[in-house]
Amino acid sequence: MYRLFKSFKFYCFLVFSAILVITMPYFFGMFFLPNEVHIIAGEEHSFEFNMPVVVSIAANENDASINVNNERLKDGMSISLNEPFSIKSDKECTVDMKLSYMGIPVKNVKMAVLPDISLVPCGMTVGVRIDTDGIMVLGTDSVEGSDGKLYKPAVDVLEPGDLIKQVNGINVYDNSELINIIEKAEGKDVNMNILRDGHILKLGITPVKSKDGKNKIGIWVRDSTQGIGTITYYNDQTMQYGALGHGISDVDTRKIISVKDGSIMESNIVSVKKGKKGNPGELLGDINKKNVLGTIERNNDYGIYGKLYKVTDKMRNESMPIALQNEVKEGPAVILSNVEGEEVKEYEVYIENVNRYKGDTSKSMVIKITDKELLKKTNGIVQGMSGSPIIQNGKLIGAVTHVFVQEPMKGYGIFIENMLKNS
Repeated sequence: MYRLFKSFKFYCFLVFSAILVITMPYFFGMFFLPNEVHIIAGEEHSFEFNMPVVVSIAANENDASINVNNERLKDGMSISLNEPFSIKSDKECTVDMKLSYMGIPVKNVKMAVLPDISLVPCGMTVGVRIDTDGIMVLGTDSVEGSDGKLYKPAVDVLEPGDLIKQVNGINVYDNSELINIIEKAEGKDVNMNILRDGHILKLGITPVKSKDGKNKIGIWVRDSTQGIGTITYYNDQTMQYGALGHGISDVDTRKIISVKDGSIMESNIVSVKKGKKGNPGELLGDINKKNVLGTIERNNDYGIYGKLYKVTDKMRNESMPIALQNEVKEGPAVILSNVEGEEVKEYEVYIENVNRYKGDTSKSMVIKITDKELLKKTNGIVQGMSGSPIIQNGKLIGAVTHVFVQEPMKGYGIFIENMLKNS
């Protein structure tokens, strides 16, 4: 009897193991499905996931005008991901899709319908200046007091990346304002409202009378940043633009800079520091601060965004449709880039890998520079080329974002849909 029971347990174990082997790839595969999928209004989009998963679809708007497999969407409509399916929407909206496996809810996916628009690919380098929405803390340091001793008033109070918003009830935007308030504190606590990890904190620091007779709290700060980047696209109807394909981070804290205001300015590339293994190159340019081209209103993980005041001759191109990531293919493509003087030129590249629905959206494509002229000028992708639009089959598909430090001929790109969705 004991042997029979033991054999039965072993049999059950084998059956359970077999079920796990068969089902686990599907189960884990569902968690790698995207949290959000994009389609374009007015176009029919086909999907093929080949998973034994049932999806319940519901629109967030009553009049969403959505067709699923050529049928009008109904409440509680379900489809199987084992079979190909198509979705079409006549207008912008969002759709909730609830995935279940063997009756068990496992994941929610949002489908966002983007407007059917054409954009002008640009490729022009510009000067970029951002004034921070507050004062960014880079680090803390010791202060030599009037008694000759070292003090660290800000240590364990402020952290690199903190954004100082208010001091003693006064909004602060530049370093001189902060210094002036601290120097007038005269032995009193300095009360600060700071932004840290999305939360406002109220902190107090007691200044130290330094050797030179001034009150100090021992911090390194920055209130603005400046550099060169590339405009990816603009909408010739609204004059809204997107650039870089990745956010501007503080060089010391590596955190995305919060924008109070900013501007893009005309620039002229005067020289190129060629990239080489282990040392990415750089575009070097003169920034014409008097010729402001537009505003900077947002800075996030997907780029910088704002509105153009004017369009110069070297920015003028024909508008073209965009391609969503399911249309992007491995193979030849071109980029538009401004690596010499004021001229924007087209250069050949090859898309080696397409990483659909990747967590880090700024690294959704692997591209390789194949154009001999560009390789001669830069050795590949260099700093300042971020934002160069990528075009394939007559459609704008994305932008260059990063270079492979150990292989400058190669780099990453972002899908245009992700830049637009987060603009």
